[in-house]
Amino acid sequence: MYFWLSRLRNSLAAKVLLLIALVLILCLGLHSWGTMHFLNKYTAAKLSIEADRLSKTILLSTRYAMMANARSEIDQIVSDIAKHPDITSVRIYDKQGVIRFSNVQSEVGTQVATDAPACSACHSVDPPKVFLTLKERTRTFSEHDTVLLGTITPIMNDEGCAEAPCHAHNADHTVLGELELILRTDQAALGLAAVQKKLLSLTGLIYILAVSLLVLGLRRCITNPVRKVIASMQRISEGKPSGLKRMARTDELGQLIDTVVAMEHAIAKKQDELDKNRQEYQDLFEQVPCSITVQDADMRILKYNKEFAERFNPEPGAYCYEAYKGLSEKCPDCPLDKTFQTGRPYCSEESSINPDGSKTHWIVHVSPVFDENGKVVAAMEMGIDISARRRVEERLLTSEAKYHAIFNHIPNAVFVLDVEEYTIIDCNEMAERSYGFASGEMHGLSFVTLFPEEEQEKAKSYVKAFTALNRVRQKRKDHSLFYVDFRLSPAVYNDRNVLLVTATDVTDRLETEQKLIQAGKMATLGEMATGVAHELNQPLTVIKAASGFIIRKISRSQPIDSDILKTMAEEIDSHVDRASQIIDHMRAFGRQSDHSLERVNVNAVVSSSVEMFISQLTLRGIAVKREFEENLPEILGVSNRLEQVFINLLLNARDAIEEAEEENPNTDKVITLTTYSTPRAVVAVVEDTGTGVPAGLVDKIFEPFFTTKVVGKGTGLGLSITYGLIKDFGGTIRVQNKEEGGAKFTLTFPRSQ
Repeated sequence: MYFWLSRLRNSLAAKVLLLIALVLILCLGLHSWGTMHFLNKYTAAKLSIEADRLSKTILLSTRYAMMANARSEIDQIVSDIAKHPDITSVRIYDKQGVIRFSNVQSEVGTQVATDAPACSACHSVDPPKVFLTLKERTRTFSEHDTVLLGTITPIMNDEGCAEAPCHAHNADHTVLGELELILRTDQAALGLAAVQKKLLSLTGLIYILAVSLLVLGLRRCITNPVRKVIASMQRISEGKPSGLKRMARTDELGQLIDTVVAMEHAIAKKQDELDKNRQEYQDLFEQVPCSITVQDADMRILKYNKEFAERFNPEPGAYCYEAYKGLSEKCPDCPLDKTFQTGRPYCSEESSINPDGSKTHWIVHVSPVFDENGKVVAAMEMGIDISARRRVEERLLTSEAKYHAIFNHIPNAVFVLDVEEYTIIDCNEMAERSYGFASGEMHGLSFVTLFPEEEQEKAKSYVKAFTALNRVRQKRKDHSLFYVDFRLSPAVYNDRNVLLVTATDVTDRLETEQKLIQAGKMATLGEMATGVAHELNQPLTVIKAASGFIIRKISRSQPIDSDILKTMAEEIDSHVDRASQIIDHMRAFGRQSDHSLERVNVNAVVSSSVEMFISQLTLRGIAVKREFEENLPEILGVSNRLEQVFINLLLNARDAIEEAEEENPNTDKVITLTTYSTPRAVVAVVEDTGTGVPAGLVDKIFEPFFTTKVVGKGTGLGLSITYGLIKDFGGTIRVQNKEEGGAKFTLTFPRSQ
């Protein structure tokens, strides 16, 4: 026994084998335990899933019988299912915990307490839970030395339960009851035990086989080669040749033998490499593109490289302050002095005046040099020339000051915004004056707060989506409002992405445009006078006729039939409404409109414009065709301004048709109005059968005060105002002559969404 213990203590192979055997026991044991634990968990989970699936199948099989309240059929289903050898009991509870159906008839009608296993899962909290996980609905317990698995499945309320004629439940109830199913697990346990027994047997067999193979492998691959190496090393210690030769093996033992053989050669080779490296480092020291010196504690230069020699041409044994700056004593706040005092590296920026009057700048890095006792015996100083960089920095500062002056003197307000939060990072003086803020007050404010409160949410999306915003309402510090045009573009400011916003105050321009547009409306109302007179004459004629009839009847003391009187009163009422609508329409059209945009339906605006002129056009024999797309998307605009656009185009079409009629009395007199949409735009087309636009004047008709009409018949403002209004709504207008005669105006507006 002692022999084997001694051999085990002195044998590397025995120790390795014992260690591997212990590791194998631990690993295989953990593997077997983990596998059996997994099988237990897997079997339990599989039983739970199968029980839940079986419960749901039972519920589905009894659903029709429950809906029909066929209790005998449900009893039969429960009784048949319970005959399965693995099922011990099937119970159906109602919401109050009463057993309504069971394979054990003596249980039917009994009530179960809320703390019972079948009820406690839901009723453990107040109010009771409605939805349970599969784990919460499953329990394992023992009864008469038999392990049983119980699962509960809620019976949920649905539309069929709430509408059944015989046992309708309140639709507000979520759970109507539950199904409890109890299964035997002994068959599954027997199968699991058999599998575990086979697993343990296989693990033992694998362990025995692995240990046997390890014994053979260690003897061949480790024990015998190590004994040879030990014998060879003993011969080397005795001064004898080792007899070892390089081996073809590439494992650790082969490397060990090769190392012993190459030891003497390696020492000589390492010495050669050391000399070579020393020369390489000396060359690097001389050729590095910066000044390097080594000074002692007295600041006397001990060594220096080629760059330092060429730049400063030092005297032998010179002090560093003499060589670098031509001083007679050390520099104040000298980093070299600090390094000797603290033993830590330091960095500083130095400068000197050259003989030609220019300045030289360099960055100095000083590092300590220690002896074997940790004492600072010297310091290495490295200087990097930054004169060119300093000159560039000075030019950059001058340029920055120039552009900052330009930035502050731009006649428009300019903001620099954070691209995420829209915070004002910077702004020029014009922005502060325009918005009534003192210098520096706007920095850090949210750009969105400059919009009226009701428009701030929309402003965030507008700023993010558009590169230009026109006629935007803004709020000064004193809460007074004014209008601006925005131009937005991404930029880089101090190495961060920003949004550059330029704001132009257009309040005065809009007021002038408003006056011009209002003048155009007044001119249009003058054009509408004839048609309006005709429109008002019709209801007045009807009212006059009805009132005359009533007066005659009253003068003759003749009774008026009630039906006739009612009909006349209805006619008078409808025509008064018609006259009121005409007057209201003219009043709304003539009223000055707000600058804010709203959602507008183009079909409604075109129809309203036509209704104002339909009688006038009809009297002149001009037909109006309408080809509107149904459910036309909306656009952003101002309703009565857009109406002015179409009225101007209708008036021009009318005049062009009358001019064509003078040249050719047989010409067709038709105005066609068409609307349609594309994925990104809404399009309105106004066509006429008139004279068209004279050749060469297509590009000029939208200019202010330009007209092709005779003097006194046109102001030249209609199409100019029309062009400006369409641009304000983000749209375009295009005119072209038709081959069959007449002009075609195409208006395109972006869809509001």
